[in-house]
Amino acid sequence: MNAPPNTARGPRRLGWPKRVFSQVLLIQLTIITGVTVLVTGLFLAPLSAQLDDQAMRRALAIAQSTAAQSRITTSLLTTEPTPGGPVQTAAERIRKATGAEYVVVMDRRGVRWSHTDSRQIGRVVSTDPSEALAGRDVMEIDSGTLGRSARGKVPLHDASDRIVGAVSVGIAYDSVRARLLAAIPGLLAYAGGALAVGALAAYLISRRLQRQTHDLAFSDISALLTEREAMLHSIREGVVALDGTGRIRLLNDEAQRLLGLGPDAAGRLLDEALGEGRTADVLAGRVVGDDLLTVRGNRVLLANRMPTDDGGAVATLRDRTELEHLGRELDSTRGLIDALRAQDHEHANRLHTLLGLLELEMHDDAMEFVTEVVGVHRATAEQVTERVNDPLLAALLVGKATVSAERGVALRMAPGTLLPDRLVDPRGLVTVLGNLVDNALDAAAGSADALIEVGLWAEGRTVVLRVRDSGAGVPSDQRESIFTEGWSTKELPAHGRRGLGLALVRRLAERQGGSVDVATAAEGGAVFTVVLPEALHQPEAPDARTPGTPLPTTGETP
Repeated sequence: MNAPPNTARGPRRLGWPKRVFSQVLLIQLTIITGVTVLVTGLFLAPLSAQLDDQAMRRALAIAQSTAAQSRITTSLLTTEPTPGGPVQTAAERIRKATGAEYVVVMDRRGVRWSHTDSRQIGRVVSTDPSEALAGRDVMEIDSGTLGRSARGKVPLHDASDRIVGAVSVGIAYDSVRARLLAAIPGLLAYAGGALAVGALAAYLISRRLQRQTHDLAFSDISALLTEREAMLHSIREGVVALDGTGRIRLLNDEAQRLLGLGPDAAGRLLDEALGEGRTADVLAGRVVGDDLLTVRGNRVLLANRMPTDDGGAVATLRDRTELEHLGRELDSTRGLIDALRAQDHEHANRLHTLLGLLELEMHDDAMEFVTEVVGVHRATAEQVTERVNDPLLAALLVGKATVSAERGVALRMAPGTLLPDRLVDPRGLVTVLGNLVDNALDAAAGSADALIEVGLWAEGRTVVLRVRDSGAGVPSDQRESIFTEGWSTKELPAHGRRGLGLALVRRLAERQGGSVDVATAAEGGAVFTVVLPEALHQPEAPDARTPGTPLPTTGETP
């Protein structure tokens, strides 16, 4: 295993920080500052235009109010433009009352009749009054004799609604700028407050990120991810990671192989990817315990599950198929050794009997005794090979018959048994038959008239296998449980695991599209029936059995 990344802090240097916490904080502060400045600028730009518009509208309103006073029109038509005239007096009164910079009344020639600077009275205005004299209201920001101002110009009408002049009102632009500058400190205060709150939030988020990343640098995180990927895909144990919702977050190459899944399983719900069954229950935590056994396909898996802080879990899988196979072989070897040991005693007794007959010169009796002993075994082997043509199955049954005899259990073939040598998967059928016979032997041993009856028949390309024992039978409420991985009523064997034989039988049968059923035989005990469709190759010649021959029965049909 590689050493953990070095997280010791080195000497501080100016430049871009390396740690996740510092980089995220700096980035967030930069973004917050930039956004605050941008928003402040975007707010100030329309504010300036809004203040200009308000000043122009105010000037226009004052001009309209001035033009609405009839005495100004009358004075314009009946008097001369003088500094002390009635038009100047009325205009100055309005200017002082409204706070305008100037109120100018002019005739149709553009000659001023009023002005803030009395010396300008009688002179032509400095800006073009043609639009106002044409009868249109004007709002603008322009420069004149008094400087830059926000202006409003309106036509001046007499009693007959003829245009006799115009009124121009100006608002000093310095006052508009002053209002804008006066708003900036408050705006900056709000912006500063928002920036402070954003900086505090960024700091808190970065501190939380610092704790979650253990104050690592980005390079350290990248190295850890690379090492994790290398370890996950190189170890010979399956690893499955789940999130809090039961969705597959990660599975390595070995897990894909053991579970029969592809890379696209990541992101899917566990039950959706695996389907219903013990494997999904174990990985999801619905079955708890250490070193839980489960069967996936034809593989025996050992699973352990560890919850994670985020509500998910990490499960590890180990392939125990070969180990279970070796364990079963060890059990068979132990049973065979016990049988051979008992057979050795029986053989010694037979030799002593034969020696005694010879010493007594009872030669005919000795020959009859030898013929009887040899004939029993030969008859059993011939009976099996005549009815079961596949050599693997025949050898299995002959061996099981010997072991059964030594344990005091008779193994016989059911009437009508006949199986041709056309099996598609003889090894799979050997596994099925071997497990059923072993279970039947354990159940029948010690019972009165202990018996195992094995039947094998072909129906077209379908193989039907039936094993009956004289044991206590299987209670109806346990007929589904016995096919569950890990379920057993027997004592633990040498390799420490039980409850897989019948589960493997069902998996092998279902993999070939078949089924396994258990029922109670008419004579008592249990009868297991396995149906395997398309378990035989197409015959090259007509089948030895006559079509339509009824299937022999030894008990209740499941």
